[in-house]
Amino acid sequence: MIDLTTLAAYAAVVLGFVFIPGPATLLTVARATSSGTRVGIATGVGIAAGDMIHTFMAIVGISAIIATSALLFSIIKYIGAAYLVYLGIRALLERAPANLTPGALPISAGKAFRQAILAEVLNPKTALFFLAFLPQFVVPDNGSVVLQLTILGILFVLLGLVSTVVFAVCAGGLGNFLRRNPTVLKWQGKAVGGIYCALGVRLALQER
Repeated sequence: MIDLTTLAAYAAVVLGFVFIPGPATLLTVARATSSGTRVGIATGVGIAAGDMIHTFMAIVGISAIIATSALLFSIIKYIGAAYLVYLGIRALLERAPANLTPGALPISAGKAFRQAILAEVLNPKTALFFLAFLPQFVVPDNGSVVLQLTILGILFVLLGLVSTVVFAVCAGGLGNFLRRNPTVLKWQGKAVGGIYCALGVRLALQER
């Protein structure tokens, strides 16, 4: 079992990571602002689910394979980048809703959840982060390495989820206010699409 000192140090470092705005935060804020708090939270939960998959990949060694294969890293990276750009272009081309009824929201919570999982899983930089970060807090003398990695991964996911929920609630409230303005309602889809396209280009340009 992980000792409390190591666990506390790990939690403090992770809190610093998850509350610094990054791609996951931008995705969550974009969805919450355009479609409301519920959709923003669903996006955050989807990202958390994707991070759980990355934890599993780090434990079983899949992330290590990605780290050592330049071709596999590039394939996953470009698929992920293409998917983000695809989502961005769709958002840019969609017509703004004429009203704010639930059925008129740009995207449902379920769809946002599924898209967030896929976007997170298809980010090889996240896979490499889990592979490099989690083992730093593993102490073999404390017992099963697999169990320690699992605990560390779950804690990271939970703290990350708290972060995205906070951002979703704040952005959702702001979005509700902004969407009362017809001009904002007209251009918010363009803003969301621009964010997704920018994240896709950013991912495509990243190196290992």
